[in-house]
Amino acid sequence: MSLVLPATRSMSGSDWLLLILLSVVWGGSFFFAKVAVAELPPLVIVLARVAIAAAALHLLRLALGQRMPGEAALWRDFLLMGLLNNAIPFSLIFWGQKEIASGLASILNATTPLFTVLVAHLLTTEERATPAKLCGVALGLIGVALMIGLDLISGFGGHLWSELAVLAAALSYAFAGVFGRRFKGRPPLVVAAGQLTGSSMLILPLALIADQPWALPMPSAGTWAALIGLALLSTALAYVIFFRILARAGATNLLLVTFLIPVSALLLGVAFLDETLSLHQLAGMALIGLGLAAIDGRPIRMLRRS
Repeated sequence: MSLVLPATRSMSGSDWLLLILLSVVWGGSFFFAKVAVAELPPLVIVLARVAIAAAALHLLRLALGQRMPGEAALWRDFLLMGLLNNAIPFSLIFWGQKEIASGLASILNATTPLFTVLVAHLLTTEERATPAKLCGVALGLIGVALMIGLDLISGFGGHLWSELAVLAAALSYAFAGVFGRRFKGRPPLVVAAGQLTGSSMLILPLALIADQPWALPMPSAGTWAALIGLALLSTALAYVIFFRILARAGATNLLLVTFLIPVSALLLGVAFLDETLSLHQLAGMALIGLGLAAIDGRPIRMLRRS
């Protein structure tokens, strides 16, 4: 998920409920992915996720009477957005989750706003990084270093490459967040359906060539359920909720979901996958949380007021 940061608006009780629901369906994506990668290769899972979600959003778009644009330049942008916001990060996260727990993957993915601050500072003129945001980035990166440091010290052993893959996915989301600003004013449902269609077109030949899905054993019922959950709940429904909150409360409030997603993913992983996190990983999570709080700014303002 990629986020941009305009002005803050107040949130109602229903906005908070939507935010919590979004954190659950997005946190659930790590749970669903961990189930699916046990039987299917990552590219096949990515294809199923984006293709089924695209079909669902196109059906919703047709039901609401919204038309897809025909400009070639816009479809080029849909393809690039689909690459940055779906194809690359989904593939990296699913590959990483073959080795690491869903909770750890969600925590590493929560660094997306940290990278977004840096990318926006470098590539835009109106979203320059403030000292508070840079402090937040520094805290978050220290947290990441603490989480993956033991694997690095062990000489690229453990699950370092899987952890770096999830961090690379977060960086891709950051670039998508900046690139996605060009869709401002477009119907959100059309943009979501367009980028998922674009990512489906990009992933389809790769999955067919690399993984030959027709030659794979038939997935179990649990894996099918995970794929449906990934596509319909954690992608199609998540985008509908995402843009609903964006319209009602603004993107800065939407940033709060990054605090909640790891909680949902951790609870699901512990409850259903027997996952655990070590002390240094929890400490790293706390530092990432502090970094996000510094970027968001509201906790600091609350402390000043109190």
